[in-house]
Amino acid sequence: MGDYEMSKSSQADAELQEFLMIEKQKAQVQAQIHEFNEICWDTCVDKPGSKLDSRTETCLSNCVDRFIDTSLLITNRFAQLLQKNSG
Repeated sequence: MGDYEMSKSSQADAELQEFLMIEKQKAQVQAQIHEFNEICWDTCVDKPGSKLDSRTETCLSNCVDRFIDTSLLITNRFAQLLQKNSG
């Protein structure tokens, strides 16, 4: 295999790895959204109806906001720890 073919193969491998990383991140976001839905639904919805009342809507919004805040806090903390340990 010549240098050109190896370079082309390496580029294809890098593109595949990037694609897989993006797809993995998408799957993680979808899993987190699913978790938010389940937990917040169980917490906020007493009985399903044809539409959400304002109390339930506010509860769902606050619930998801807190999960997002917590996820960001944990992610940032891990990033700080990794940076501290690698530097």
